[in-house]
Amino acid sequence: MSLTSPENACHPSGDTPPSICVLGIGNLLWADEGFGVRCVEALQQRHQFAPHVSLVDGGTQGLYLIQHVQAADCLLIFDAIDYGLAPGTLKLVRDDEVPRFLGAKKMSLHQTGFQEVLSLAQLTGQYPAQVLLIGCQPQELEDYGGSLRPVVKAAMDEALALAVAEIARWGGEPVPRREPLSGRETVTMDELALAAYETQRPAPDAACREGDERFFPQGA
Repeated sequence: MSLTSPENACHPSGDTPPSICVLGIGNLLWADEGFGVRCVEALQQRHQFAPHVSLVDGGTQGLYLIQHVQAADCLLIFDAIDYGLAPGTLKLVRDDEVPRFLGAKKMSLHQTGFQEVLSLAQLTGQYPAQVLLIGCQPQELEDYGGSLRPVVKAAMDEALALAVAEIARWGGEPVPRREPLSGRETVTMDELALAAYETQRPAPDAACREGDERFFPQGA
């Protein structure tokens, strides 16, 4: 018997549950650029899902993510997106609009790479039946080693709620996590987990944050 009803399955026919991929992309090292990866990290810490749901820290891997996209019937993407809105604002983009939107609204090199991933998946005929992009308007990007700004971090709860609702609609069976994760299960390395990343950051006088003035003179 199918685990999903016809109206919420990504592929409405057959008894095989749809393959669901939740993908966070971005760069943890550049402040709000890390929004997507932090969302996947938090989603895994708070919820458990059916076996056919995979959570992926896509980082800035670009074309190396093609296998995840091609294998997915349903694809949910978290990312920091420059919508030209107030910092922390969430915006949802669906299905065929996603690759076109990323192509028109490039914010960083990783988005150029991921747009190519989606285009390649379309060309090979292995494109998810449903795609949802949950994007957040960043506040700060030029802070090397920085973390999410408070307004962007505050937006994560709503982003996660939207994601859980969509995964449930797709048949991913989200439930609150009952058992803590082991180190080998986490989508991000322990050293890069949010708490460790924020508490172990060196002081500004010990680590370059906005460009070493020996090589990038200020006001030159």
